[in-house]
Amino acid sequence: MKTKIAERKISAEEYYDTHGVLADILDEDIDLSLEDALRESILTGKRKRNLRNISIKIDPLYIQSIKKIATIKGIPYQTLVRLWLTEKIKNELQIA
Repeated sequence: MKTKIAERKISAEEYYDTHGVLADILDEDIDLSLEDALRESILTGKRKRNLRNISIKIDPLYIQSIKKIATIKGIPYQTLVRLWLTEKIKNELQIA
């Protein structure tokens, strides 16, 4: 007699928490690099500031938290987000 094993349906979030997104798309490593001059100007901070507006979706609780942290630091929250992004980009480029 055959026994049926109940399969639990998982959400997309649960699936991608346990599986890499790129593993489904590519089997080989990806080599991402910047031109040497651009990479150097970003790392040294000597890049001319040419700002563009972007739109991203963020949980309202995160926005509220970012605004509180920015208020404590005495800077606008957009500046704080730019600062965090800049720090993360520099850290990623140092490793590469």
